[in-house]
Amino acid sequence: MTKITLAKGLNAGLRKAMEDDPKVLIMGEDVGKLGGVFRITDGLQKDFGEDRVIDSPLAESGILGTAVGMAMRGYRPVCEIQFDGFVYPAYDQIVSQVAKIHFRSMGKVKMPIVVRIPFGGGIGAVEHHSESPEAQFAHTPGLKVVACSNPVDGYWMIQQAIACDDPVIFLEPKRQYHADKAELDESVLPQPLFTSRVVREGSDLTLLAYGPMVKTCLLSAEAAAGEGKSVEVIDLRTLSPLDLGPVYASVRKTGRAVVAHEAHVNLGMGSEIAARITEQCFYHLEAPVLRVGGFDTPYPPSRIEEEWLPDLDRVLDAVDRSLAY
Repeated sequence: MTKITLAKGLNAGLRKAMEDDPKVLIMGEDVGKLGGVFRITDGLQKDFGEDRVIDSPLAESGILGTAVGMAMRGYRPVCEIQFDGFVYPAYDQIVSQVAKIHFRSMGKVKMPIVVRIPFGGGIGAVEHHSESPEAQFAHTPGLKVVACSNPVDGYWMIQQAIACDDPVIFLEPKRQYHADKAELDESVLPQPLFTSRVVREGSDLTLLAYGPMVKTCLLSAEAAAGEGKSVEVIDLRTLSPLDLGPVYASVRKTGRAVVAHEAHVNLGMGSEIAARITEQCFYHLEAPVLRVGGFDTPYPPSRIEEEWLPDLDRVLDAVDRSLAY
């Protein structure tokens, strides 16, 4: 049993994957000698060499284009996008090539590429460093999209994503990298990658989140309990495919649901999740499914980002509105 942060969990998971499979390699800006901006790849180039931990030029489209060729030749590239807002130059490669080659080749060519993206805000960064682009990738057939929220999941999920033969967009909540520690017991088998999980049980309302908002929702549920409200919290973990079986079971029990994410509410992941819950649990609902998220503006300057980001109070406001029906 060792205590790890999310950053250490991801680093250890990448190391284990590289030890287990010589075809796994890492590429991206500053991932080698520097160890990444957030030090997620710290020490890996020293131990595995420059052929397997590759410092790339500042060219995200080139990183992904190169990864496509490598995947075609049997490698398993792990591409780091330094910040979420930097992924858009690579968007053409991801959507036009990475997502489609397996289908285009009628299953003959696999694309075992992992695209690691630190996402979300809360770190006081400048423009293009605090985006939440998950819905754009989840909307693209051919891509898997997952989001870890804690150190233990980070350790296991990155290994599972690398072992997957499909391309995986791997979202990492950057403000959680060094925030909290958790005990890792490697003897405990991990949960399958594309599954959601109940992280707090409750009976009055179901609160759904992923990535950085899981911690916020757990704190909100704790605050609600002080007011006599029992809130169940589910960490979605996988955004494409969605694993909504546990969600439907919870909503049929509680009759109410709130979906929270940092991304804009308009056409965010909460829209699809709310629609699916309404379709499958209509006769169990006591209130409409409510959504909590960022405002429909570009991400603001860091000085006022706390006003933009959904926080405990905004989540609790949605909980209260739902329970008032």
